[in-house]
Amino acid sequence: MIMSENNFKKESPTILVVDDEKEIAELVEIHLRAAGYNVIKLCSGFEPENILHLINKHGISLALLDIMLPGKSNGIDICAEIRAKFNIPIIMLTAKSAYSDKIAGLSAGADDYVAKPFHPLELTARVRAQLRRFINLNPSNTEDEQIEIGGLIIDRNEHTVSLYGKPLDLTPMEFDILYLLVSNLGKVFSAEDIFTSVWKEKYLENSNNTIMVHIRHIREKLGDNGRNPRYIKTVWGVGYKIDK
Repeated sequence: MIMSENNFKKESPTILVVDDEKEIAELVEIHLRAAGYNVIKLCSGFEPENILHLINKHGISLALLDIMLPGKSNGIDICAEIRAKFNIPIIMLTAKSAYSDKIAGLSAGADDYVAKPFHPLELTARVRAQLRRFINLNPSNTEDEQIEIGGLIIDRNEHTVSLYGKPLDLTPMEFDILYLLVSNLGKVFSAEDIFTSVWKEKYLENSNNTIMVHIRHIREKLGDNGRNPRYIKTVWGVGYKIDK
């Protein structure tokens, strides 16, 4: 089920909602449209190539993916497929509360997750937060915000990262974590510091796992050895830092 582009507001971000429960997809659409967003719903045909086609064709700004989808590919598989091609924010919708499922989603490249049943206003707030980080990073600011350290170049204006000239494909949350550390060289950030600075939410006990997963992914993309990292260093019992 796809909404006609004739009803789209050209200046508004477009959200892709992928959920086999039609009632939930329609409820989410109502609230997102009320918040000013365009919405494309997909309630069947969950093959990854279909979803990638929609993202490319419609210029999707953010994807909401249900983890439990019928067919060969579940939401986590589709998340990994999207992340391999696109850098848009991804929020997982899950009826499962086990931390292992949440970590699996984050490991596949998701930026956030919301457990069912959820309050539509909370979901809308999370969508707004992710888009604000990804799209509205001072777009009118022409000041040079490029930081370079040891072959690593982070450009906040362009929202790009490269290592010795090779572009790195970071998720929006990975970018924000790396930028936080690089723009505060030598300063140690605890997991709570990182979570509250990047997610801008209350730090909970399991939030440390979220930070650990993201740090591991960033290190992998930087080619960093976890035991002897060149860039993100662990200060045991305290947190993480990037030295000057």
